[in-house]
Amino acid sequence: MDKIRQLSTRDASFETQLASICDAQGALNQSVIEATDHIIAKVRAEGDAAVVALTREFDAREIESIDQLRVSVDELAAAVARLPKGGFEQLSLAAQRIEWFHKHQKQDSWRVTDALGNTLGQRVLPLDSVGVYVPGGKASYPSSVLMNTIPAKVAGVERIVMVSPAPRGEVNDWVLAAAYLAGVDEVITIGGAQAVAALAYGTDSIKAVDKIVGPGNAYVAAAKRAVYGQVGIDMIAGPSEVLIITDGSVDPDWIAMDMFAQCEHDEMAQALVLSADADFLTRLQASIARLLPTLERQDIIKAALAGRSALVLTQDLTEAAAVSNRLAPEHLELAVADPEALLAEITHAGAIFLGAYATESLGDYCAGPNHVLPTSGTARFSSPLGVYDFEKRSSIIKVAAAGGQRLGECTSVLARAEGLVAHAQSAEMRFKTRE
Repeated sequence: MDKIRQLSTRDASFETQLASICDAQGALNQSVIEATDHIIAKVRAEGDAAVVALTREFDAREIESIDQLRVSVDELAAAVARLPKGGFEQLSLAAQRIEWFHKHQKQDSWRVTDALGNTLGQRVLPLDSVGVYVPGGKASYPSSVLMNTIPAKVAGVERIVMVSPAPRGEVNDWVLAAAYLAGVDEVITIGGAQAVAALAYGTDSIKAVDKIVGPGNAYVAAAKRAVYGQVGIDMIAGPSEVLIITDGSVDPDWIAMDMFAQCEHDEMAQALVLSADADFLTRLQASIARLLPTLERQDIIKAALAGRSALVLTQDLTEAAAVSNRLAPEHLELAVADPEALLAEITHAGAIFLGAYATESLGDYCAGPNHVLPTSGTARFSSPLGVYDFEKRSSIIKVAAAGGQRLGECTSVLARAEGLVAHAQSAEMRFKTRE
């Protein structure tokens, strides 16, 4: 391929060029929204019959009922047995590490007593039920099963339903084995907007859930957006992205392959490398040209490199950190000699990988932290998927007769200032705050 574009922060047009390639063009197409709305309305009106009909249409399945789309525990176990030698052991290692990490996120309920003798606190409980959407067909990701399901299990969610399309009845053994390993309660081979609608509103055969998580295509994204409010959702994810800051101390072949790893997801993926070492960027160009032809998904990678990727020459690491903070990348690699020092300058990123050996691909599978991350700059205000996404919190307020007197006085004054007299009187009647 021709050389990947190279930018410089010294150029007057740098900000414009950077904004142009970072535009994810993520707005949902109106035709997708309309088609999705039609599917959701059909499922709400017709329930099981609509889900069956749509599955027959979109997935070429010869089925008559939802029961034919369910996967039994025995079938999940059989998928485990069909994995390549050593496959289940490696899948188990990933699951163990993901569980170990997420156990550190679990929150406890708490109570405190204030100076007035009142008891205040927070009660933390798991959600009752969660739906996990897992892509099927060509895009089959067992890692997505583990990352979306294990934090829910750690939180204590009682019912986890996995939906995944199975075009022409084909189901990926790795995905089924991951569901078995993660302890998914129900597996139903449906997909698309109809699966999201069934999880959100329920049908005769599919009980509704409280939250829907997991990646999908444009129709799944549109459906999640449409049902939000009826159920919770994790996020509307954009194209995957990595930003790598390097001082030239890491082998350029390693950096090139990290770029490829991100870009092989799809043509809209993004890989940005920021460095103050112009000679390193030249060597990186050579690594890209030499290694790219060796990869199976080189056509997808080429498109992603040409579309939204770039090598950026910065003045120093501090400027590179500032650019990164403005972009708030999904994945950030600090491939520098002293990553801890540079970490202090980073304020926005979904996941941060420190040092030469922390390649982003480890985070996708088995490092432990979740690979479901905010994209398209939303790391400015969003966080990775975690146990806290499967918990709900209730405030606890217990007021003592004597301890409430001061609170009653405060409430009386502030409520009347807002013109809410009933609020004031509900406090005044209990605590005799007015003569």
